[in-house]
Amino acid sequence: MDSKDPHGTLRRALWIGGAQWAGKSTVAELVAEAHGLTVYHYDWHDSRGHHDRRVARRVAEGAPVADPAPDLFWSEHEPAQMAAETLAGFPTRFAWVLDDLRGLFAARPVIAEGWGLRPELVAPLVDSPRRMVVLVPTEEFRQHQLRTVPRAGRLDVPLRDPARGQANRVARDRLVAEDAARTARRLGVPVIEVDGSRDAPAVAALVAEQFAPWLAS
Repeated sequence: MDSKDPHGTLRRALWIGGAQWAGKSTVAELVAEAHGLTVYHYDWHDSRGHHDRRVARRVAEGAPVADPAPDLFWSEHEPAQMAAETLAGFPTRFAWVLDDLRGLFAARPVIAEGWGLRPELVAPLVDSPRRMVVLVPTEEFRQHQLRTVPRAGRLDVPLRDPARGQANRVARDRLVAEDAARTARRLGVPVIEVDGSRDAPAVAALVAEQFAPWLAS
């Protein structure tokens, strides 16, 4: 048995990465429902199941255990610094994802989705770049979401300057999204730009088309 992939889950996995607010979770669930697959939701595990690991890592490093104060993170840092810190933290968080997936057995491929599933981290694990798709919203579609989706248009944390915090968040997410798309194209990973002209089932059909060789087996 391969201790790095005891159930073959990583070898068979399909990956959806990309930007915040690109519909990754919805698309993954639509593809999974149509093809009898299991979905691994990165955001859920990252914000809940991995919290104890995050605390333990900080203790081992002698770092403060608590998260930074919301104002310090969202209002007092520039977006470029925020994006750099986010990107720098993804490899450690990805290692925890791999631990989760190694312990999961599924007869059919697992779809792992989330913005922390970065192309440069996934690429060494797959036998074809088509095992991954990166979804990114166009700037016009992102602005539409900010106007129409309540949780996209505000931060649910108390801030002295909510407008500045939200502006920093939007700018950070844009930088992280641009990096994901640029890296994916360099590695030959398909990128789908979500512009609102296709509904979620139509985007899911495009993703399923990319994954077709592994969905049919």
